[in-house]
Amino acid sequence: MTISDNPTALTTLADHSGTYHLDPAHTRIGFVARHAMVTKVRGGFNDFEGTLTVVGDDLTRSSAEVTIQAHSIDTRNTMRDDHLRSNDFLSMDEHPVIRFRSTSVRQTGEMSLELTGDLTIKDVTRAITVPFEFEGAATDPSGYRRLGFEGAVDISRKDYGITWNATLDTGGVLVSDKITLEFEVSAVRA
Repeated sequence: MTISDNPTALTTLADHSGTYHLDPAHTRIGFVARHAMVTKVRGGFNDFEGTLTVVGDDLTRSSAEVTIQAHSIDTRNTMRDDHLRSNDFLSMDEHPVIRFRSTSVRQTGEMSLELTGDLTIKDVTRAITVPFEFEGAATDPSGYRRLGFEGAVDISRKDYGITWNATLDTGGVLVSDKITLEFEVSAVRA
């Protein structure tokens, strides 16, 4: 099925072509990691900006770009956040920015798409594909047009040169290699 084959599916994006900016007050860029192999730690980034260009009649020409300030990492624990900013993890002083730049967009279902692009962490760039669900469009009370998307993808932190760990007495490790990146996006038309 293509976009034009189903007028009730993602074709609704055709009515919303344009450039949108991520609304940081209503967007979450987060992550989940296993801790001590018995629980999960959730966190996010509080300082980021991004642009989404929607070409509604041909989603393959759409694009997205996001810039995240590494210092804004927040897991609700100051000691852990300081460690994550250090050379053991994000090396924030040397690599203050995390970037994503899309290279392709593909419709995968009636309300779903895949956004493929280059994710750069600590000056290491790798291609990732994030599946997204289109959550809808609305005009808010202030008159701004908004689009909503949700998606998640697993990455290996070792792929980005983030290898610090500690061995547990049970034989496991303190921090999982697999990190789940989570995106809850509210984008406002420019």
